[in-house]
Amino acid sequence: MITDPELDAEWTTEPAREPAEQLAPRERSTGRARPWLWAVGGVVVASALWAGGLYAFGDRLAAPPISYRAAKNLCEDFRAQALSGITGELHKARPRYQENSHPAVDAAVCELNNVEGTPDFTVITHVSLHKKTDPSVEFDVPPLKAIAVNGDLPTQAVPGLGERAVLTVAPNRPAVWLEVLDGGAVFTVEVFAPSYEARNERPATDSTAIQSAVIEDMRDLMAALKK
Repeated sequence: MITDPELDAEWTTEPAREPAEQLAPRERSTGRARPWLWAVGGVVVASALWAGGLYAFGDRLAAPPISYRAAKNLCEDFRAQALSGITGELHKARPRYQENSHPAVDAAVCELNNVEGTPDFTVITHVSLHKKTDPSVEFDVPPLKAIAVNGDLPTQAVPGLGERAVLTVAPNRPAVWLEVLDGGAVFTVEVFAPSYEARNERPATDSTAIQSAVIEDMRDLMAALKK
C-alpha cells in the first residue's frame, strides 16, 4: 500500500459501506570616519527594511478569514465519485480517516483504496484550515515529498478553482497531485497507482482522465465543506 509519511498516526477506519458518504561590513578605520557610524546606519537601514517588510507582508501574516468548516469525517465529505467511475468504488475498502484540531491549524486526512489488500488505486486527501497565518505565503512551495522521490515535476495552474490551484503530474509513474488554496484553507488530493493498465476488472485509463476526475472531485469536496 502506498502511504503518506504524515499518515503514520493511528487511523480511524470505517467498514465497507454504500457510496454516499548580510552580516554588517567588517570595520575598517580610515582615520576620518568614526567606526560606530556604520553600525548606527546599519541599524537604521535594518529597522527600515524590517518595518517595510512587515508593512508589505502584514496582510499575509495576519489570520485569514476561513470560508470552510472543519471536517468531522473527511472520508464522508470526500465522495470521490468521478475517480470511482474510473477506478471502481473507492469507499468499499475501509476508508481510513483522521482529524486533528490545533490552535493554529485544523487538519483532516482521508485515505481511500479501490480494493482491499494490495491497492490498485490509492487516493489521499488533506484539508488544513489555517487559523493564525495566511497559507498563501507558502502555497507555491512544490510538493517536496513528491520531488524527493521523483525529482523536478511539471506543474500547471488550474484556472477557476479556488484562489489558486496547482496540478502536479509525475512523468514516469502513475501519480497526480492537486493542491488548492481558498478561503484560508489548503486542499490536496493525491492519486497513486501501480499502473494505468487494466487490472482488477477495471478498464485501462490514463493520466488525462485521472487529472480531470481529480479536479471534479476537488470541486465537490470544496462545495461540501463550504460554510
